Amino acid sequence: MTDKNKKEINSPRLRTVDKVRPPFPLNEFPRDFGYRLGREIVYLLATKGKGVLEGPEWEEIFANCIGAEWKPSNVGLDDVILSACAWGAKTVKSPNPIRQTQVRLISGRNAPAYSFRDSKGTNVNPNTRGEQVLCIWNERVSAIREKYKHLRTVVLIKSDDLSELVVFEFETVRYEPDLFSWRWNARKNLEGFVKSAGEHKFTWQPHGSQFTIIEHIPPKNLLIKLKSPQKLDKDVILRNLGFNNAWVKVLRRND
Repeated sequence: MTDKNKKEINSPRLRTVDKVRPPFPLNEFPRDFGYRLGREIVYLLATKGKGVLEGPEWEEIFANCIGAEWKPSNVGLDDVILSACAWGAKTVKSPNPIRQTQVRLISGRNAPAYSFRDSKGTNVNPNTRGEQVLCIWNERVSAIREKYKHLRTVVLIKSDDLSELVVFEFETVRYEPDLFSWRWNARKNLEGFVKSAGEHKFTWQPHGSQFTIIEHIPPKNLLIKLKSPQKLDKDVILRNLGFNNAWVKVLRRND
């Protein structure tokens, strides 16, 4: 049996999933999504005065832009909820988002020492360790899919100044261990490769147990270019709010 056939057998069509439609087809965001996202980023730039957008902020902004609920998750796979669909949200910085062809996504900490009580570190067969790492990932995905019929990851690729953005999403899936081979690299990190293509897909770091997945950017993605606003004047904002010292209650002083 070929690897391709194995993959097809292990990824069956499910009637229960097919009957429940997602809020929108994959990478076909709502019509006003791009403008709503642009509005949020312009406001962020105007208030912060610098192109800093962290992961939790992106989760909340994405939720607002599609009318979903933002529910930060420890697992990181279901931070945004809309009907029967859940998203994990990731950000990646790039000097030129439109030219980016793939991204490396930090996808949690997979610790065999904890999950399997295995403290051998790098003194173990790389394929054995790789299978353990994927098993931890797969269990997380399965646990979320028990609650939601559709599970996706949405990625924001951002330029340093947030003037250029690329947004895309993909299905968050389990990975069949027998489709991948593993080896330790010169830095003693574990790398996983697709057997059929020899393509680098995963990296796992023993120190810290960080698990990284490499994803190709689909041709069908959303590109947004923004005009950077001037930073809002802090004193003007406070004056318009009617702020005065009575708004602040100091309970302890150093003098």
